[in-house]
Amino acid sequence: MGRPGPKLAELVLSEHERDVLGRWERASSMPQALALRVRIVLACAEVDGNGLHRSASSVARQVGVTTETVSKWRARFLTHRLDGLGDTPRPGRARTVTDEQVAEVVRATLETRPKDATHCSTRSMAARAGLSQTTVSKIWRAFGLKPHRAETFKLSTDPFFVDKVHDVVGLYLDPP
Repeated sequence: MGRPGPKLAELVLSEHERDVLGRWERASSMPQALALRVRIVLACAEVDGNGLHRSASSVARQVGVTTETVSKWRARFLTHRLDGLGDTPRPGRARTVTDEQVAEVVRATLETRPKDATHCSTRSMAARAGLSQTTVSKIWRAFGLKPHRAETFKLSTDPFFVDKVHDVVGLYLDPP
């Protein structure tokens, strides 16, 4: 006797899909949510002694989730195959800063210097780029930029710099 309810579409895995799902199931670094989805799909693909695919309720009992969860991931897999097991994009606010704006902030930070200062501040760069100070700060943090911490030798703008260097070097070469 057949099972009650609507007839489910058969979930048949190709050899490639079975190999990929098997690797994902055995991977120790797999996110737990994805590992659960893989176990659901593999259990749904199993055939019982009568040659029928397992019901959502028996898979749910085995895996420890609700039948709705099994139905959701079974349907997603049937529609999108392996790509359907990943997370879908979540709703949220769209980005307001373009990649070009980020690249311009990074370029300006690395290649230019303000007129009356030794380095840019987040506020001066924000005013120059037309962004908020917080946005510039996030960009600098993301790229590891710290313009206030110069790690390279900078030449002095002092007009008597060369004379002072001669005096200091002279002291090292011929101490009093």
